[in-house]
Amino acid sequence: MTARPKIFIDGEAGTTGLQIRERLAALETVTVLSIDPAMRKDVGARLKLMEQADLVILCLPDDAAIEAVKLADSLGSRSPRLIDASSAHRTAPGWTYGFAELDAAQAGVIAASRRVTNPGCYPTGAIALLRPLVDADFIPADQPITVNAVSGYSGGGNPMIAAYEVSHTAASDLSPAASASAAGSRAPAFELYGLTLEHKHVPELQAYSKLTRRPIFVPSVGNFRQ
Repeated sequence: MTARPKIFIDGEAGTTGLQIRERLAALETVTVLSIDPAMRKDVGARLKLMEQADLVILCLPDDAAIEAVKLADSLGSRSPRLIDASSAHRTAPGWTYGFAELDAAQAGVIAASRRVTNPGCYPTGAIALLRPLVDADFIPADQPITVNAVSGYSGGGNPMIAAYEVSHTAASDLSPAASASAAGSRAPAFELYGLTLEHKHVPELQAYSKLTRRPIFVPSVGNFRQ
């Protein structure tokens, strides 16, 4: 019997890591390696699990993801395959963009790659619309493009979730009307951000849409989870 592939989620306590772990837990074809919560920032403990794993999924902030890749590289020939959920490597040389629908060959490229960078949420929607149009010459690559995008607050991670949600304990102490009022006072119904037009998703949006002109990208968040 072939051994089940082992997967280590580096950063499993975060919003993304928890969701990935939940999905993997339903699969009988893989084994998920888990770190002792008290050791999750211990370099030695993480390195040991990386060495045991066939695949490591990085669910970390950008800077921490870059350091985690260096840690995996230190294993040399024993280095595992990597999937990076951060935005740190989305346009980096040597990394495969994990958007299987990008073109006819991309799914095969992803399957063969040892380093895959997970697409950003906003760029996924924009690229899915723009790339086919550019490839088909329906719009020129230098067309001025604007992208106005709306996301739920869960995409902002634990700090934004905390800002938008009243905890279960706090809400249980309030009447429904008071709870709704408290929730409304913590966060706006709709809010634009990234108004400097320098959002970190712009480079990947431009690169994988094959645009030669930098698009104008304005993101926003609504008071709903997803």
